[in-house]
Amino acid sequence: MNALSQLAAAISLATLLPFTAQAAESKGSVEVVHWWTSGGEKAAVDVLKAQVEKDGFTWKDGAVAGGGGATAMTVLKSRTVAGNPPGVAQIKGPDIQDWGSMGLLSTDTLKDVAKQEKWDELLDKKVSDAVKYDGEYVAVPVNIHRVNWLWVNPQVLEKAGVAKAPTSLEEFYAAADKLKAAGFIALAHGGQPWQDSTVFENLVLSVMGPQGYEQAFVKLDDKALTGPEMVKSFTELKKVATYMDPNRAGRDWNIAAADVINGKAGMQIMGDWAKSEWTAAKKVAGKDYQCVPFPGTEKAFTYNVDSLAIFKLNADRTGDIAAQQDLAKVALGEEFQKVFSINKGSIPVRKDMLASMDKHGFDSCAQASARDFLADGGNGGLQPSMAHNMATSLAVQGAIFDVVTNYINDPNADPAQAAKRLASAIKAAR
Repeated sequence: MNALSQLAAAISLATLLPFTAQAAESKGSVEVVHWWTSGGEKAAVDVLKAQVEKDGFTWKDGAVAGGGGATAMTVLKSRTVAGNPPGVAQIKGPDIQDWGSMGLLSTDTLKDVAKQEKWDELLDKKVSDAVKYDGEYVAVPVNIHRVNWLWVNPQVLEKAGVAKAPTSLEEFYAAADKLKAAGFIALAHGGQPWQDSTVFENLVLSVMGPQGYEQAFVKLDDKALTGPEMVKSFTELKKVATYMDPNRAGRDWNIAAADVINGKAGMQIMGDWAKSEWTAAKKVAGKDYQCVPFPGTEKAFTYNVDSLAIFKLNADRTGDIAAQQDLAKVALGEEFQKVFSINKGSIPVRKDMLASMDKHGFDSCAQASARDFLADGGNGGLQPSMAHNMATSLAVQGAIFDVVTNYINDPNADPAQAAKRLASAIKAAR
């Protein structure tokens, strides 16, 4: 029985407990559980909070730091079992379907908002499908992150004698060798399972291409998981790890990003939320830093859609339901989409904005990301991120994390054996 199945069983008992209703404010309140806690992320979520409060509702912040969202999900499950869920929670990908199947998300609250605001027309189908359950919106998508980015400090590369940002794995290794020789950290990295798997999924995408990636991490095909290209991906991971800071264990991603920003490291493999740290440091895209697709993935786009799921509330909590609806309307409004993504480092979910990014004041990294999202949507290059809860269940993702992190930390690990363990672990978790 996986974690969410166990949660469902626990909730069947918890329904006997009374809900702990929050004291009603003048117009209603909305409690939001999320893990946007780094400097840039906090600045982004504060924008949403300010607008909801301007509309006369009370925002109750449920920020939970750490673990790439794992800690927040633990808190959310505990509260739900106790019969006291928040009004809104940051939930992504297939997990939205799981929470919906347990009857915890509202299929009614967003109906009128989605119809009035024409969400079906505004959103790419892959995005809208991800936030619907049983054909109805149960969550509001707030942005799109690209995961397959390489962040580069060009001044550090220049000092190390590297002429340009790498565009192939061979160029990446050559640049990393020069960075190490010059006394820099070649690749800033935090030693946490989700970060290890972010690097790994980028390597799988580079080695296997978007179709091979889909077979492995979306369709969970056994041949793709154990084949020679997966073995090569593990081989490359071992080599990439030799360029990471040996003191990386337990380090948060934003601390690793700071090493690149401050000139201690040359590169970082991370999704575009890393740009929020550069923005917060008053750095300019294209001048102080460069963003390039991870070497070998320029014709692919692995995405992570941040979404705020709407929990079912008792019908007599009309003010709090109105607060949920207001949050949803604000979150997909043009002004918030602009300000939030500029702060967060992401791109909007609205197709009309993706087609006119320069008009809205987005920088060169965001403009490139939007162009690639729209282009890759029609050529098979658009793929959900495994490492960021978009491609598969949390149980399967956890199995992958365990195999990858054990492998990257074992100097004697064999790539072929790792591929076999990966397939076996996924099979056991399904």
